[in-house]
Amino acid sequence: MQIPFLSFAGQHDPIREEVVAAMARVYDSHWYVLGEEVRRFEQDYAAFNQVGHCVGVANGLDALHLCLRALNVGPGDEVLVPSNTYIATWLAVSYVGATIVPVEPRIDTYNLDPDRLEEAITARTKAILPVHLYGQACQMDAIMQIAQRYNLCVVEDNAQAQGASCQGRLTGSFGQVNAVSFYPGKNLGALGDAGAVTTDDAFLAAQIRTLRNYGSQQKYRNEVVGYNSRLDELQAAILGVKLPYLNHWTQQRQQLAAWYTQHLTGIPEIVLPQTATACTHVYHVYVIRTRYRDELQQYLTQHGIGTLIHYPIPAHLQPAYKHLEFQAGQFPIAEELARTSVSLPLWPGLTLEQVVFVCACIRRFFAAAR
Repeated sequence: MQIPFLSFAGQHDPIREEVVAAMARVYDSHWYVLGEEVRRFEQDYAAFNQVGHCVGVANGLDALHLCLRALNVGPGDEVLVPSNTYIATWLAVSYVGATIVPVEPRIDTYNLDPDRLEEAITARTKAILPVHLYGQACQMDAIMQIAQRYNLCVVEDNAQAQGASCQGRLTGSFGQVNAVSFYPGKNLGALGDAGAVTTDDAFLAAQIRTLRNYGSQQKYRNEVVGYNSRLDELQAAILGVKLPYLNHWTQQRQQLAAWYTQHLTGIPEIVLPQTATACTHVYHVYVIRTRYRDELQQYLTQHGIGTLIHYPIPAHLQPAYKHLEFQAGQFPIAEELARTSVSLPLWPGLTLEQVVFVCACIRRFFAAAR
């Protein structure tokens, strides 16, 4: 049995005609930038995310960058970020010239640890940038309480957790302004790069709309130094087709995760995903941990099972951030996760039979290792 780490067939095949029709509609409209498709998707996604405003941008990294710009975060400011995250989270802070202050995650949920936040706050701290990693909502109630206590801004990195919630409230609706990615592999993915900003603040939404469009609200009049970061009409149309299916796809992901947990429980050499109290998980990826990670990954590959590591090199040890002079061992939880984590295949359309096959291979590997 060949099981790829990711397959789009289960999502894309059933809606092919709808997507092709949407693409044809854009082609025939003769309007390809910031038109009706973007306006409609922004309205629909804002309603889905239960916020007042959604602003489509070119990708998730741009969304983070523009959020920080709109909040006037810049040189001299510090931003608290997770020590374990995809490097885009850190890059956005670098783009505005602010100082990156890594904070370790909880070892059980892999999300930013609220208990560690306060000790990292200084007089220069301006913002907290929580990441809803792997699809699980951060403990946003605790994070928002800390932010309010110290008068800090919050920008959620919601790239992996569309539809997740904390205390019944959706990710992407807590912070003053928040970023989401629609990269093809995300739970709601375009057919190319795409992203958006979500907020309840009309002023900040207007700021983002200006920044994404060359700093302009009126053609040929530029109020600020802006960027060219506009959600494409074609991608907006495709996302508009896929959005009504997202809750169904999320339910499939959660069922697949439940099957994995059921069939992997009791293996002493691995750690299974855990979800924080009052938080939900939409399983962008299903991550297990083991000190035999590399050997297990090789074994699964030999048996036709695709896997991926999220993420093999922590941001503080990346060559790009050598100038910050972080040392190996400085963020031990992030480094432990990088050494031991592996993501198993999980995508809408994956079957119980395939999940059972993956789990049986994992059990055989550890039985032989013992």
